[in-house]
Amino acid sequence: MNTEIIKIILAFMVLINPFSALTLFLDLTRGYSMRNRRKVARVACLTIFITISFFTVAGESLLKALGISIGSFQLAGGILVFLISLNMMNGEGNPVKPDQENFDVDHVQDALPTMASAVVPIAIPMMIGPGGISTVIIYSSQVSGILQVSAIIIAGLFISLFCYLALMAAGRISRLLGDTGLNIMSRIMGMLLAAVSIEIIVSGLRTLFPSLV
Repeated sequence: MNTEIIKIILAFMVLINPFSALTLFLDLTRGYSMRNRRKVARVACLTIFITISFFTVAGESLLKALGISIGSFQLAGGILVFLISLNMMNGEGNPVKPDQENFDVDHVQDALPTMASAVVPIAIPMMIGPGGISTVIIYSSQVSGILQVSAIIIAGLFISLFCYLALMAAGRISRLLGDTGLNIMSRIMGMLLAAVSIEIIVSGLRTLFPSLV
């Protein structure tokens, strides 16, 4: 189980990837006091934790209500995650998250209050998008019992805290790594994510075709 939790934390860290949201966070909180910037980071990371917790508890029930089998969702989710990893390794970012270069920050600042911008777009979809939510549902469908479900939620709490620390250090990280450093980090995470996606696809194939795999 310890190995599985480490795998879950790794998948969350790569998919949620707070480093991809640093520039957007700095742009949206430009001119804010440290207190307000801290508040935005707290709300964003709380949103991530609530999203992970909700889909951990209710994700499988939602699939059953929609008539979608676990195996089919694992296969589809694994393919989605694999496509995301390919884009990250090619330096094209996450295809299911908004492009920061084309993101209308001025419009968001004018249209949304401080706390609303913490939820959308910083937390959703910039940090946790379809790939992250799919992965949460996939892992939660593979466990049973309160202890195992709690372990996924604890992993979500760990990642949320990590995201908070990354956002609070956004200025220093951006200056230290620069665009080149962030790009290299994205490619490395893409390689790790590709391995995670293969595990998910294989698990889905085993569920759908137990006699073949």
